[in-house]
Amino acid sequence: MDPNRIIQALKGTIDPRLRVAAENELNQSYKIINFAPTLLQIIVSEQVEFPVRQAAAIYLKNMVSQYWQDREPSPREVVFPFNIHENDRQQIRDHIVEGIIRCPESIRAQLTMCLRAVIKHDFPGRWTAVVDKIGMYLQSQSSGSWYGSLLALYQLVKTYEYRKADEREPLLAAMQIFLPRIQQLISQLLADSTIFSVLIQKQILKIFHALVQYSLPLQLINNSVMTQWMEILRAVMDRDVPAETLEVDEDDRPELAWWKCKKWALSIITRMFERYGSPGNVTKEYQEFAAFFLKTYAVGIQQVLLKVVDQHRQKQYVTPRVLQQCINYLNQGVSHSLTWKQMKPHMQTICQEVVFPLMCYKEEDEKLWQEDPYEYIRMKFSEYPPDLYDDHALPAAAAQSLLCRAARTRKEVLPQMMEFCHQTLTDPSADPRRKDGALHCIGTLAELLLKKRVYREQMELMLQNYVCPLLNSPLGYLRARSCWVLHCFSPLRFHDDLVLRNAVELVKQDLIDDKEMPVKVEAAIAMQALVSNQEQAKLYIRPYIGLVMQELLHVVKETENDDLTNVIQKMICEYNQEVATIAVEMTQNLAEIFTRVLQSEEYEENEDKTVMALGILSTIDTILTVMEDHKEITQQLEGICLQVIGLVLQKPIIEFYEEILSLAFGLTCQTISPQMWQLLGVLYQVFQHDCFDYFTDMMPLLHNYVTVDTDMLLSNPKHLEVIYSMCRKVLTIDAGEDAECHAAKLLEVIILQCRGRGIDQCIPLFVEAVLERLMRDVKSNELRTMCLQVAIAALYYNPALLIHTLDNMHFQHNPQPITAHFINQWMNDTEFFLGLHDRKMCIIGLSVLMELPRRPPVLEGVAAQIVPSILLLFLGLKHLYSSRLVHKPNLVAGAGSQDEDQNEEIPSDEDENTHAMQQQSCAPPGPGSEDDDDEDESWDDEGFEGTPLEEYSTPLDYDNGEDEYRFFTSALLRVQNTDACWYQSLTAALSDDQKKQLQEIYSISQQRRSAAAKGQC
Repeated sequence: MDPNRIIQALKGTIDPRLRVAAENELNQSYKIINFAPTLLQIIVSEQVEFPVRQAAAIYLKNMVSQYWQDREPSPREVVFPFNIHENDRQQIRDHIVEGIIRCPESIRAQLTMCLRAVIKHDFPGRWTAVVDKIGMYLQSQSSGSWYGSLLALYQLVKTYEYRKADEREPLLAAMQIFLPRIQQLISQLLADSTIFSVLIQKQILKIFHALVQYSLPLQLINNSVMTQWMEILRAVMDRDVPAETLEVDEDDRPELAWWKCKKWALSIITRMFERYGSPGNVTKEYQEFAAFFLKTYAVGIQQVLLKVVDQHRQKQYVTPRVLQQCINYLNQGVSHSLTWKQMKPHMQTICQEVVFPLMCYKEEDEKLWQEDPYEYIRMKFSEYPPDLYDDHALPAAAAQSLLCRAARTRKEVLPQMMEFCHQTLTDPSADPRRKDGALHCIGTLAELLLKKRVYREQMELMLQNYVCPLLNSPLGYLRARSCWVLHCFSPLRFHDDLVLRNAVELVKQDLIDDKEMPVKVEAAIAMQALVSNQEQAKLYIRPYIGLVMQELLHVVKETENDDLTNVIQKMICEYNQEVATIAVEMTQNLAEIFTRVLQSEEYEENEDKTVMALGILSTIDTILTVMEDHKEITQQLEGICLQVIGLVLQKPIIEFYEEILSLAFGLTCQTISPQMWQLLGVLYQVFQHDCFDYFTDMMPLLHNYVTVDTDMLLSNPKHLEVIYSMCRKVLTIDAGEDAECHAAKLLEVIILQCRGRGIDQCIPLFVEAVLERLMRDVKSNELRTMCLQVAIAALYYNPALLIHTLDNMHFQHNPQPITAHFINQWMNDTEFFLGLHDRKMCIIGLSVLMELPRRPPVLEGVAAQIVPSILLLFLGLKHLYSSRLVHKPNLVAGAGSQDEDQNEEIPSDEDENTHAMQQQSCAPPGPGSEDDDDEDESWDDEGFEGTPLEEYSTPLDYDNGEDEYRFFTSALLRVQNTDACWYQSLTAALSDDQKKQLQEIYSISQQRRSAAAKGQC
């Protein structure tokens, strides 16, 4: 392969005028043997221009990711897909590690990605030599090869990072060689603070982190080895960062290697403590290690981290991520008596001088508020935690978590912090930003404060004196924070209605009149929380609901904030009657916002836009649900919803299919308009493309088409044909058993819904579809019984038609008559009919079967099984009926009074886990304890539950539907009166217990018959 020809083509890809021709040249060449190794030669050659080497590296990376793995042709393809030739692969394996060592940083990044792909597919099978190759350069006395070989080792470890422990054997075998060497290397370099040395140290720490973060290989890292590593990590955390780093811009300092070293060391330390070193919170295999870790390392490491936190307190620079990880470690330490004893003397200082300032409004917050108020909303006042990738938000989130745990579990913390916050709020000269911090702390602790009577009784006064006045503050961030605090305390039981009324009025003003968007957003969330938790607040807002909803829509339109779509949904549910008058206008506004979001240029790139659009669809769905009893409003909403549905299907945007199908379902629950019948045809076209992926989501809508307007369904043969075609396709092609169960269920619903409505021509098609599926491999009992159930429904629809259909049906590879196969399978599976509907259908089907005038020969062989099977089904029904009466939710038992204290504090000399176990052992046994006798252990919970498919109702399930007790007993009595010999075959083998149960069924049947007669009088 001529390298110069490839170099010229690669050079052409950089020039816009030559790009198309150059790319064509490369596309014609890349399949030629030796092309990929030649690319690697170009990449490592220092004689080639740097941009060309970069282009070659990117091209090789793309080739390796696409064509390295062996690929077989798909079933419809004859030609084998292109793979990089094995000779070329071997050349790349032989030289790629050297390439990583020799190349500059930007090219090295592409080669390490190549190496990861090669290791993923070839190690250990085809390339055990990679271990020797990396080992050779790592053991070299030439320090120039260390960094590149460590990058290569990192790719090996990363490949196995998230594998299960039993899948990591090849890596652990390699690490037996590498771990001692990298431990020796980092120990040797610790005293050297030059950039070259620190970069190597950082890479070693990244390797160790990837090795231990998901599972800790104790066979590789024993206590002695761990002690050496913990000493290294402690030393990294304890050493000073060079003073010259302070000359670097503060925003760039976190990227410096010295701070990156500390970040990775801390990531290992906190991971060790949280996942493996915290007794009571670890899995069985780490229990011994956890006790050793806590006793041996936890306190010594914490001493160093307390020093780092104190440096931050004294205004020395610490990167946000290092500070966050230090606080996370302390958070874990709060739970253990050993670490708590060391931390306790410093805790008040940490809370007041580290945690508190982090929770105050800061300069960067002010800058964000002014420059991008919508981003400020997302960062500071969202119900959701801050963006994990925003460094500045991390320490505040960690501080919040530490404060909550310490206040909840250590009794000294809460009173000290509340006293400190109270002093800040009452100090007239206090910086307003510190007042924000005090409110932030109190709001964070709201859930805990509401559990403790001593604080709960003071909270109303606190809101009245210190929060409500700030709702009129000239400072926007204080108005927003005050709204947030009211949101946090919205479950509080108010004793003075005037305080609540004043708070709600001020929040309403902030929502409607405030000019600052962050204030409006927080006011909206607070108002909804107050309305949902306070009946009086709901009454106060009722006269203004039109204005409030209009403003909410305006704020949603401006901010495209997903939290607010949730607010609107909840407000709609609270004020469903009042919303009726503005439902159409609201839906129109929401549809316009949805259209704008979808058509915005950044929609494809911005995930928040997708979340927002989903929130709008969900809100429209809520309006539809609330308005379902208002027929004239629903008719007006239909046109708007169809526009939205059309927009999604036209694009198409598959991730919204579930939501638009839910909208279509809501529009077809009462009546089905001609426009909605047209939608069925459109959905069928969608189904043809995206097939079964969304069939289960279509099911509620398809069920409506069958049951809500059966007359229209049957008036146009095309309607039934479309639905049957969907079901058959799902049952024919491998769509997964869940979708197949839904398809079979829909066919059963059609048969039962149309019984007596003249769909005889459909029965053979329906039965053939399910029995043909039954002939193939079926894994779940649910699918097998569901397929049987379609045929059983057909038996109930018209017994003679089904038997005729079965007698004339033949499948390949199955010599047995299908009638016999069906009945034998049914008799074998009666115990797997669960829930109410399925058991009822099975009983009715067996009753029809035993009364057939012309019995198939197979029935003689199973006669003795029919009645016992029915009795077993009735026993299941009996338990199901009684459990539905007995197992009603106890709404009183779980509701704790606000007047009772709920104490979670633990003594200083105890661990959180030990204390929880002691409390548990002292607690009285609950209703589900082992002391409770179970009346009949053979009936598990599954037997009491309805099956998921039972929500798709049929005429059999209505109050006036077929009574299974009366149906069975009538059938058996007719058999007894007309065919004594057959009756004898059915009942002769019954045991005394079974005869007794049969008598009980007769009695229940008679009672039901009498009750029905009285009901008709």
